[in-house]
Amino acid sequence: MIVRNLKDKEVLETTYIAHGGAVARMVLDQRTLKEIGFLASAILDKGKKIESHVDPMEEIYFIVMGEGEMTVGDETRHVIPGDAVWIPAGDPHALENTGGELLFLMVVASPNW
Repeated sequence: MIVRNLKDKEVLETTYIAHGGAVARMVLDQRTLKEIGFLASAILDKGKKIESHVDPMEEIYFIVMGEGEMTVGDETRHVIPGDAVWIPAGDPHALENTGGELLFLMVVASPNW
């Protein structure tokens, strides 16, 4: 069994800025996972945006805290805590924090083996 906490040294050491706006960390990744690409956490400050980008893998964005505008392809929807957004491989996507607090999300990615 492997248990990772967002405050674990192994997680904190992976901190990076994702797509121009989010502070992201790899909670679990290919160092331990066999079939799933990764599980990451991301924080967007008020007014910040994960810029539109394309990934070669299927992803799920799960909104834990805050709210924002999520765009996948040519569709934009307001997202709130509890929303899970499916992003097909190859679709452009972006997320903007439009709320009054931090937006915290978890991202699961599945590589296209």
